[in-house]
Amino acid sequence: MSSSDFPDYVLRNREVWTRSNEEYTNASAHDAWAKEQITWGMFGVPESELNVFGDVAGKDAVELGCGTAYMSAYLARRGARVTGVDPTPAQLETARRMQTEFGLEFPLIEAAGENVPLPDESFDLVHSEFGASLWADPYKWIPEAARLLRPGGELIFLTNSTLVVLCSPDTGDAVEQLVRPQFGMYRFEWADDNSGVEFHIAHGDWIRLLRANGFDIVDLHELQAPADAVTHTYYEYVPVEWARKWPCEDLWVARKRG
Repeated sequence: MSSSDFPDYVLRNREVWTRSNEEYTNASAHDAWAKEQITWGMFGVPESELNVFGDVAGKDAVELGCGTAYMSAYLARRGARVTGVDPTPAQLETARRMQTEFGLEFPLIEAAGENVPLPDESFDLVHSEFGASLWADPYKWIPEAARLLRPGGELIFLTNSTLVVLCSPDTGDAVEQLVRPQFGMYRFEWADDNSGVEFHIAHGDWIRLLRANGFDIVDLHELQAPADAVTHTYYEYVPVEWARKWPCEDLWVARKRG
């Protein structure tokens, strides 16, 4: 799939992430790449507490919606053979700049998470942190992840929790009450003209979708903001006080049946 064949929402989201790269991710990429320990989500829950990746040495890993590819860099430094996939040229340009700066090279491919130009069963790990897991159609990217994985391979992805979506009005921060229905959750377009198209489905829908595509669910971490966390300076739509009471992010771990 060439960029001219991208669905409408991919093109719209690419525009959003081009702006985000100008405003935030390009400038923050160095600090993200320099981290010794990876953290998850906007409040920085340490991987050392969750241990979802485990030992990745010798594994083939692909990141769908890699952005500036700091997560792939983390895995590469721990012995994985990594590939980053993203539809936004500006993000990939930043990732390549970081590769040069840190002396770490791995393939970076411009493609959407729903249609990845890589062979079947090429990877032991497919992962996404607010990449395809949020910005791609789950009914397209989950089957694609299954196609890319070898039997026994793992799918690890972080996205917004069902609860925070239900508590998020069309404009403004998350609130402490339900403001939208759970039934019918799927494609979300916010009132902000600068927002992209997001995809959110409920837990039951995630479970059925994963199982229908040959996955067994290993774990679901509902992330809580650590005690020392503060509201994110760029992604401020979830106040830290909210995220200490309820999970604003879900971290899924699933394994492809062998």
